[in-house]
Amino acid sequence: MKNQTILVTGGTTGIGLATAQLLQAEGARVIVTGRNPTTLADARAVLGPDAFVLASDAASVTEAQALGAKIQQFAPKLDGAFLNAGTFTFGPIESMTPKNFEDMFGVNVRGLYFQLQSLLPLLTNPSSVVLNASVVAELGLPSSSIYSATKAAVVSLGKSLATELAPRGIRVNTLSPGPVRTPGFDKLGFDATSLKGFEDSMVAGTLLKRFGLPDEIARLARFLLSADSSFIIGENITADGGIRLT
Repeated sequence: MKNQTILVTGGTTGIGLATAQLLQAEGARVIVTGRNPTTLADARAVLGPDAFVLASDAASVTEAQALGAKIQQFAPKLDGAFLNAGTFTFGPIESMTPKNFEDMFGVNVRGLYFQLQSLLPLLTNPSSVVLNASVVAELGLPSSSIYSATKAAVVSLGKSLATELAPRGIRVNTLSPGPVRTPGFDKLGFDATSLKGFEDSMVAGTLLKRFGLPDEIARLARFLLSADSSFIIGENITADGGIRLT
């Protein structure tokens, strides 16, 4: 990754931050976005002065469409982008609201789509784009109907955009993690007992009987962003601890 310039959206915590750290350790110049002032400050401290940590909210169409121009102030080109920003709220269909629907589709699908649109003038030939989806796109997990639908949309976008952007030398692939312990789990909206039950059921459903680690997903993202995966395009690569096989 030496001398590569890579964008990681939603890169201030969890999988995004782990990926940015790994890329930086391997010589890449990283640009990270987020929307929470506290985690933005934390990421600046972790990544140091060589990284660009920018405030950008994928939930805002205006900010998503302006991302490319904002990045161009710091870097004239991108060799890759990991579009990782996402949000989720779990609950049965009876509890879901139009706001839940708008929030999740707004960040996970619309934000991702228009962020990528804004980045097209910066992406080099060749370059690599990785979209972060989720194994829930094909699991049929209860209480995740809206979130699962957004991630199924991301998988579909990955295939369509791979075909469309291949002539420009832009490889598009999708990464679908299984259960990974990140700070996002604390935002599920469950009480402590329900959260423990949810986590236990997810672990029991994997062949490895554990959660994945952000670093494990980061290594897969790094592979897809690098020339090591130069003949892989339009794929949805899953790292789920075997949860689909149980």
